[in-house]
Amino acid sequence: MEPAQSLRCRRPAALIRRLTRQLIRGAFVCALVFATRAAAGSGLDDSARAQLERIVIAQIDAGRIPGAVVMVGDAHGVSYARAFGMRVVSPRPEPMTLDTEFDLASLTKPVATTTAVMQLVEEGRLQLDAPVARYWPEFAANGKQDVTLRQLLSHTSGLRPDLPSLSAAHTRADVLREVLAEQLQAEPGTRVIYSDLNFVVLGVLVERVTHRSLDTYCRAYIFAPLGMRDTGFLPDRARASRSAATTPDRFGMRRGRVHDPTAARMGGVSGHAGVFSTARDLAQFAQMILNAGRAGELRILQPSSVTALAMPATSAALASASPWRALGWELYAPLASNRDRLPAVGSIGHTGYTGTAIWIDFASRQFLVILTNRVHPDDRGDARPLREQVVALLASREPPLSAHELARLLPWAASAIDAASALPVSKGPVRTGIDVLEDDLFAPLAGLRIGLVTNHSGFDSRGRRTIDVLAQAPGVTLATLFAPEHGLGTDRDERIDDARDPATGLVVHSLYTGGRRFADAALKGLDALVFDIQDAGVRFFTYETTLGYALEAAAHRHIPLFVLDRPDPLGGDTFGGSMLDAGHESFTGYFPLPLMPGLTVGELASLFNRERHIEADLRVIPMRNYRRSMRMADTGLGWVPLSPNLRTPSQLNLYPDVALLEGANVSVGRGTPHPFEWIGAPWIDAMRLVRALNALDLGVQFGPVDFLPTESAYRGVLCHGVAIVAHDRSRPPGRVGVALLATLHALYPQEFDLAATRESVGSQAVWEAVRDGASLEALDVIEADRIERFARLRAPYLRYPDE
Repeated sequence: MEPAQSLRCRRPAALIRRLTRQLIRGAFVCALVFATRAAAGSGLDDSARAQLERIVIAQIDAGRIPGAVVMVGDAHGVSYARAFGMRVVSPRPEPMTLDTEFDLASLTKPVATTTAVMQLVEEGRLQLDAPVARYWPEFAANGKQDVTLRQLLSHTSGLRPDLPSLSAAHTRADVLREVLAEQLQAEPGTRVIYSDLNFVVLGVLVERVTHRSLDTYCRAYIFAPLGMRDTGFLPDRARASRSAATTPDRFGMRRGRVHDPTAARMGGVSGHAGVFSTARDLAQFAQMILNAGRAGELRILQPSSVTALAMPATSAALASASPWRALGWELYAPLASNRDRLPAVGSIGHTGYTGTAIWIDFASRQFLVILTNRVHPDDRGDARPLREQVVALLASREPPLSAHELARLLPWAASAIDAASALPVSKGPVRTGIDVLEDDLFAPLAGLRIGLVTNHSGFDSRGRRTIDVLAQAPGVTLATLFAPEHGLGTDRDERIDDARDPATGLVVHSLYTGGRRFADAALKGLDALVFDIQDAGVRFFTYETTLGYALEAAAHRHIPLFVLDRPDPLGGDTFGGSMLDAGHESFTGYFPLPLMPGLTVGELASLFNRERHIEADLRVIPMRNYRRSMRMADTGLGWVPLSPNLRTPSQLNLYPDVALLEGANVSVGRGTPHPFEWIGAPWIDAMRLVRALNALDLGVQFGPVDFLPTESAYRGVLCHGVAIVAHDRSRPPGRVGVALLATLHALYPQEFDLAATRESVGSQAVWEAVRDGASLEALDVIEADRIERFARLRAPYLRYPDE
């Protein structure tokens, strides 16, 4: 091994990679690869284990962390545990081991302080909604007299994040004097401001009501009863000797000395930071939580307290914070493959600045502990990619859940799930078709027995589902429902069969099963069909085909189709991109349109009805106050996900381009938090692709990203690729998408399946030009004549002014 001086001079990332390779070659292979194999029935099979290990090693090789301990388990035990890399790089290297002690940093808040507070609440010695000043009268100074314990626990007290970095406080007494002198940054209960000071105060309250120091209390009533032998503040010499190093201070490299500066000033014991622990001990804690507060015959917390830890603590936290805050914990969606579309209720977790993290999932009954010392040796590491990818790997192995199923699984969370699923209220100025229908007292539907074609995007300006509005409309009989692809909701990206709407009891006929058309039996007895779905403004979005099929069904049954108009969310003044060739119509292409037709739902219906000679009795209920130049944000209409993977306006803006790749062997980010913003595959060199795309000057900026999809293409497999980090909304329709196709084909002619994109591109001429390596400039003009002809075709159907 090289001398310490030489090791200190080496770049940290390169050093870590070098040491790791040495260990793998055999120098310390037992310490590096030591693992606890699970008993039969483990939650991770060999493939998942191998994928997890590739993830961790890749993060070490990238220099983001020097090492890690990862532990996975459930309410009954540990199913996976492994140590990777180094716990110390400088001054003398040491390999990571499973019994490595970590400075938990902010994990102190939920594991120690929150648990202690909840125990004292159970005993009646503290009250969550009591003012802090009841227990610490001096705290009331400077307008803090109304701050409650619940607000401290949920980070809604209004206190700022921490004391200033240049604080004059040097001792515990100094810190507490400065906390007492603090003024609030916000009215209590109105904002979420994540604050270490909240938990400094809570630690003091534990001490004031128990007459014990915080470390003594936690050891006696939490750590010792749980068998957490290696957990506590102020580790002794033996525990410090096997601790993961963090960063140097004036005494040398910190090992067993708290990293957080405020906790250090307080002598290493504070409510916000200071606890050291191991992965094994945190597993013991997580199992206690999953077993409703019980550890064997001992009860650490009451079930009601555990439930309170997993619920949104305040309306402010529920409405505005990300992640949502519970009492002392952060709230997350459960470990389901569609977790990014579910309300953030069902699992709790927390992270620590030093690189530590824990998640406890009540739906799957699993826990995950990831401990790193990402700050070692120079505070430049980043544990976030590791956390995101390992969480995604576990989620990819679980089935999807709907919000309704989640509420059934966790009945105590039903109210929070319902609140999270509430539809938004519109702020004007645009009134959609359903609003206009309400304004006109439903006169066009008077006396009719109707079937409604709708989904989650059909709602009025007051946030009420069109289903419920029409079910209660005087003189109207809502008899049955029809749902497009994905069903009434947008939380599951899978085949949806016929179902029943829980609120109205009406049958919901799926228009994505069987022949994807309206069955005669479902239409029997109806006087009219009503269509209220927000379109995405893109040719291959299947809701447009469902609109066409609704016209055909109405014509066949000789009943009118009422279309409640909604905007083109990408702008009714913008159209273009590659055209769908005639003769290639399908469920993802009802009519030969350009990539972006620039038409509202009602305008599309009129075009389909006349140009395809359907001759349905089409009656469009037009919007009011809508102009073609409006984008979705300009309308004031409430935003909801248009489909499971179009969850934000930013994703929708990229959808026409990135979805051109959908048929090919790449992930477009489905099964991640960033669908249509991330593109990748296991065989892509991220930096090579970034450089090639950014050189094209597309009005879009790309950065490298590694991700693991929880569903769809490459589910559960680590992908490398690009993240679209900035994009010009006024760029030409489809140009970025064609550039993506051309670049991937040029860089990876053997790996990239260009042939699979033919149908999404639509135009044989454009697709062949991409295949043959045409320049972007040449690709730009191929469709010019056809777009000009479409402009003339489109003109008679435009209902709304440009300005």
